[in-house]
Amino acid sequence: MKSIELSEVSALAPHVQGAAREPLFLTINGHTVAAVVPTDDNDVESLLLSISPQFQAVLEKSQRRLESEGGMSSAEVRSKLSL
Repeated sequence: MKSIELSEVSALAPHVQGAAREPLFLTINGHTVAAVVPTDDNDVESLLLSISPQFQAVLEKSQRRLESEGGMSSAEVRSKLSL
């Protein structure tokens, strides 16, 4: 993960400071190359996981295993654990 202090990119500052709560798309010759999205410290981990190829692979493997082997409902888990 890379981060840049907002003071280092002064051209973006007016667009993302304060109450800006919508994505800002950066373009080169009219083609979108990046997005600046509103977030807070609590969202960073979720955002990083959502774009992580390794994490997506773990989720896909888990989904395939669930489909092939089946799973248990939360009620079944609670019952099995005597909760």
